[in-house]
Order: sequence, then structure tokens, then C-alpha cells
Amino acid sequence: MHKNSLLYFLLIMLVYIMPIPMSYAVQPDEILQDRVLEQRARDISAQLRCLVCQNESIDESNADLAKTLRLLVRERLVVGDSNEQVFDYLVDRYGEFILLKPVFGLHTLLLWLSGPLIFIIGIFISLRNFRHRTYNSEHSDIANASLSQDEEKRLKDILKDDIK
Repeated sequence: MHKNSLLYFLLIMLVYIMPIPMSYAVQPDEILQDRVLEQRARDISAQLRCLVCQNESIDESNADLAKTLRLLVRERLVVGDSNEQVFDYLVDRYGEFILLKPVFGLHTLLLWLSGPLIFIIGIFISLRNFRHRTYNSEHSDIANASLSQDEEKRLKDILKDDIK
């Protein structure tokens, strides 16, 4: 009985969790009648940051500003703007921060290179520490090793021969 109730609970949770990734904040009154323009609006709004939530696109956010931006994108598309013109308009108005994927340029070079640079530095430090640890462990084993009785006897004999 316990096994069946657990399975039942997991199935219920799956039913509740499944729709979450597919949900969007776009309201029915925002959707354009023209399917091509609506798809373009969705593509654009998926690349724009919600200025309130900051880690969500405006397509996913329920914030009032996100709704305003979604309507603005659709308005610009209905007027006849291209996707690039819509992006340029919004960047001029809100700055490059509105883009979820920053523009690659001289002013954002550090932003783009910081991830790989930190990764390379981390690998270098890890390798250095690994070599250092291996080197020290090899030498500490030798330094801490004691001689057997036969080895001590041979060493004394060698030292006696050298002294003579």
C-alpha cells in the first residue's frame, strides 16, 4: 500500500510540474493575430531581460514593466520594424543591460573573457597544487622511511671503509 501511495504522489507531482517550463507570462490580450509577427515577437522577447526580475526574459516575467515591454515589441513589429530595429530601439531606450546575451565588443571584452580566463587560472592552480602535493608526498615518504637492520649494517660498513 505504501509503495502505491508513493507512486501516486509522484505521478501527481509530475502532472503539476510538467507545465511549468512551458508557461509564459504573455497574456491572451497581448497576442497578435498575425502568427508570423507573433512568432517574431516571441523570439525577440525571449532575448530581452526583464528589468525588474533581471534573470528572466520579458516573455517569462509577470512584472508590469515586462508586459509593457512585450506590448512595445509587438507595437514596433506592427509598425513594420525589423527585429534589429526593435533591438536597437530598446537598447537606445534602456541600454545594453536589457539584452540577455550581451553584445560582443571592446567594452564587453572583459565580460566575455572573464569566464574562460577564470577557468584557465583554476586549471593552472589545480595542476600546480597537484604537482606540489605529489612532489612533497614522494619526498616525505623518503625522509620518514627508516632503515632495516641489514641496511643499517651495510651503511656502517660503508662509512667505516670511507673513514679508513
